[in-house]
Amino acid sequence: MTDAGSGRARYRRILRFAALYMVQAWWFELTLPRLGLANLAARGREKRLQRLARRFHALAVRLGGLMIKVGQFMSSRLDILPPVITKELEGLQDEVPPVAFEKIRLLAERELGMPLERAYARFDAEPVAAASLGQAHRARLADAEAADAGFADVVVKVQRPGIEHIVDVDLAALRKVAAWLSRVKVVRDHVDLPGLVEEFAATSREEIDYRHEAGNAVRFAEAFAGDARVSVPDVAWERSTGRVLTLQDVTAIKINDRASLEAAGIDPSEVAAEFASVMFDQLFGDGYFHADPHPGNVFITPRPAGADAAGARAWGFTFIDFGMMGEVPPRLRRGLQQVLIAAAARNGKQLVDSMRDIGVLLPGADTAELERAMTALFARFGGMGFAELQEVDPNEFRDFAREFGETMRAMPFQLPENFLLIVRAISMTSGMCSTLDARFNVWDAIEPYAQQLLRDEQGNIVQAFAKEAVDVAGIALRLPRRLDDVVSRLEDGRLAVESPRLDKRMRRLESLGRRMISAVLFAGLLIGGIVLRADDALWGGILMGVSGIPLLHALLGGWATRGR
Repeated sequence: MTDAGSGRARYRRILRFAALYMVQAWWFELTLPRLGLANLAARGREKRLQRLARRFHALAVRLGGLMIKVGQFMSSRLDILPPVITKELEGLQDEVPPVAFEKIRLLAERELGMPLERAYARFDAEPVAAASLGQAHRARLADAEAADAGFADVVVKVQRPGIEHIVDVDLAALRKVAAWLSRVKVVRDHVDLPGLVEEFAATSREEIDYRHEAGNAVRFAEAFAGDARVSVPDVAWERSTGRVLTLQDVTAIKINDRASLEAAGIDPSEVAAEFASVMFDQLFGDGYFHADPHPGNVFITPRPAGADAAGARAWGFTFIDFGMMGEVPPRLRRGLQQVLIAAAARNGKQLVDSMRDIGVLLPGADTAELERAMTALFARFGGMGFAELQEVDPNEFRDFAREFGETMRAMPFQLPENFLLIVRAISMTSGMCSTLDARFNVWDAIEPYAQQLLRDEQGNIVQAFAKEAVDVAGIALRLPRRLDDVVSRLEDGRLAVESPRLDKRMRRLESLGRRMISAVLFAGLLIGGIVLRADDALWGGILMGVSGIPLLHALLGGWATRGR
């Protein structure tokens, strides 16, 4: 099959899978509950999700490319996705099939302009790792290059042949799926999916340029210069091109290998806490962060005895694979810091204000109910770790969802620009830490950082108090006038109270009443038609046929009300 033909087949295969899932979700999660069959839909949900995850796992392994990236992202969402999905997809970190060595040899020699035997003193044919966009082989530099670089043992990343075409096909399929989903109002109102796909496309194209990755590695190393917690492999520039990247071999214990960590005397719970701290420093500190911290890209490196810096741990983090990096603009970084402070302080109103400032909430949104929901959320579940939340009575979650679910769905949330990689990094960090320590509490990781931010803001405390005093004084001056106006309106019978939630529920009650009338009308017409048909088949049939109109209204009349 030609490249064009295989590309079309790949494109159609991805779209068929997405369409099948969308139809399944529409039927089981929307249609059946509206027909009063929610229990039937819920009964087989776990098995459906498991089948879906298995099918996507098989599809991703078979196709490779960006589908592996999507699966890796979902497998890291241990904090929000059910275990039935994450367990099925977690193997995608290691199950990417390798490319035949002869193809790798041809591409590497073409890029380097010489045979591998001249470029390296040794080059292992067996890959040490196979990723979605390339694969890695251990090698050893010749003596002259090793003397210049300062190291001899290296890992050589070689791009998969034809990966540029595969990425183009996958992005075209993702754009089509995003266009489909954008026709759904609830999706369109909350997220610019085509914009997110374009952001993902730009990142993916940077990731297949190894010169860009080499520059990212140098910048990341500079950001953590002097920080004993983090190390980065050096680049052998003489043996690196756009499709071949030669790095110092820093292979150590994979961050999620609990057995090896414990055998080395390293506590996984300490690793979880320190990893969260390192990632928060990147995200909320200078704003330049590793956006793909899955287990294959982070090692735990034990330090030799006697080599520890004062107060440092006997191990550190070694990051690799800098193809997917993110950068938080200064204004957005400041907004994220305010979100962090509000979350640590369990301040619902401040959290909502901070979410509005960074663009997660559309301007002009009425957030009074959302503030109440956040306050109740903090009061009941604030400060709990992942394991503690699992122990909470499910009825409590259902009660909370029943009271505030409508508020959350009605809020005009959106995913602003520059947020895709931030969400990816935070979610992978949370999932990784929960894997290392089931009792990991993200609040414990946030609190020291938030306290430092609060100390940094102490210089503005006087201004804040002054502003608060002016606001209070203004309210006090206006209060008598407002009270007098309220009393006057009450005396004249002009006082009106608006309650959006009450109005919405009244509309739903009115709709329910109309649908009940339609149901009664349907039953009457149907029974009348059955009775009349024995004597007059024509009019009996007409009545039975017409009864379908009120039946449709009784079944589907709620859709319009929900839309409003």
